[in-house]
Amino acid sequence: MVTNKLKELQAARARISSLEQSIANELQAELAALPAKYGFASAAAFAAAVKAAGKGRKRGAAKAATGGAGGKRRKRAIITDATRASVKKMVEAGKTGAEIAKGLGISLPSVQNIKKALGLVKKR
Repeated sequence: MVTNKLKELQAARARISSLEQSIANELQAELAALPAKYGFASAAAFAAAVKAAGKGRKRGAAKAATGGAGGKRRKRAIITDATRASVKKMVEAGKTGAEIAKGLGISLPSVQNIKKALGLVKKR
């Protein structure tokens, strides 16, 4: 019984090894065909074109180019007493948090934090 399972295990390992080799061969063939697929005479010319296309990019540029997170970071806002006073005046004038944030050039969470610190937030 155990010997049959050991034989099955050996056969499975042999199949896995065969599949791995087959995948490696197919991958090698696909990679070798890339330069011709894109109209390059040699792998060296293709590699040079790929390097030239990626040259000058900074870290995170790929994310920014694809619309992902990263890109240009906002400069951190410095909250002063004058900013707090402006937030208080705008709240009393009936402005929304988004309007206040846009008007003062700070983020909405900053406005919410200032309102909370000044006690301008209604309790739930």
